[in-house]
Amino acid sequence: MAALESIELFRNLGRDELQALRSITQERHFAAGCEIFHEDDPGNGVYFVKDGLVEISGLVSAGARRVFSQLGPGEIFGEMAMIEHRPRSATATAVKDTDVYFLPRGEMLSFIQRSPALAFGLLQHISHRLREFNRLYLREVVQAERLAVVGNFARSIVHDLKNPLSIISLSAETFDRPDVRPKARAQAQARIRKQVERISDMVGDILIFTEGKPADAEIKPASYHAFVLDLIADLRAEAELKDARIEMQNEPPAILIQFNPRRLSRVFSNLVHNATDMMLNGGTIFLRFHCDEKEIVTEIEDTGPGIAPEIADKLFEVFATFGKAHGTGLGLSICKKIIADHQGRIWARNEPGRGAVFAFALPLP
Repeated sequence: MAALESIELFRNLGRDELQALRSITQERHFAAGCEIFHEDDPGNGVYFVKDGLVEISGLVSAGARRVFSQLGPGEIFGEMAMIEHRPRSATATAVKDTDVYFLPRGEMLSFIQRSPALAFGLLQHISHRLREFNRLYLREVVQAERLAVVGNFARSIVHDLKNPLSIISLSAETFDRPDVRPKARAQAQARIRKQVERISDMVGDILIFTEGKPADAEIKPASYHAFVLDLIADLRAEAELKDARIEMQNEPPAILIQFNPRRLSRVFSNLVHNATDMMLNGGTIFLRFHCDEKEIVTEIEDTGPGIAPEIADKLFEVFATFGKAHGTGLGLSICKKIIADHQGRIWARNEPGRGAVFAFALPLP
């Protein structure tokens, strides 16, 4: 039980001020479960808990009621509506049999005007309560953002895994058919093995991405021409799953450059993946290559609607996406990281009257 003079807000008051305070204070009793005041009630005064427990709650989204705080002996509530002279913004309920001190608004404001110590104490209390509210709000916002990131991340992983799993499923059906020729069976087996490796690479990329560490995959000289021609069969198989086809407009240059084939194939796969996602009714993906004395540039163009202006400046940011039923933009973020690990650069643009073009450049030796 809290005596009036033991309440923190009143501890610095003089004897005469305390006597004047007692003269305007009313004591009220509320049985367990009774409302002390309700949302939208007039802010006709301020309350202090003498004995018992008071719960402050309010309506949030979808009409659900949420408990904001529980207050015990000596604690104040209802002060904001009193000061602002506005309706209550929350509901106060006695959790158990509770006694309170009630100070009517008019008398309390007059007393504050006459007592600088009380005015300063009330200001400190309101500042402290606002700080606590901000801290709670920020913590909940951060938690909600974390949950949203986890959800987006999970959806992105599932989305990335669909294509290799589909190819494995189709290849397994081919492999199991008794009438399949040995060469076709061997091709199906190789395709399954390659997609399993791709899934393993995806997991590795995700770990690298989440840990924020540079890729430690080996980068060594290899033929870019041979690499692309070997990769194109798998890319075409992926595109065909979405009723799309891939057309090479020119041959990749037959030069040696420094790269990691497994990681660079992820870039091609992600960019083709994005293109087929945007071409809802199928279409064509064009690959073309050109190089100068400094770098080799690969361009991947689709016949889709192009890059939406809303997302153009955020394409390679984490979880940025637009106009896709699935996917979060994590794939493009990984592409950017892989190309950066190769000391290259990646960008995108729209071609007037055509679709989107994604391009990346790798340095020549």
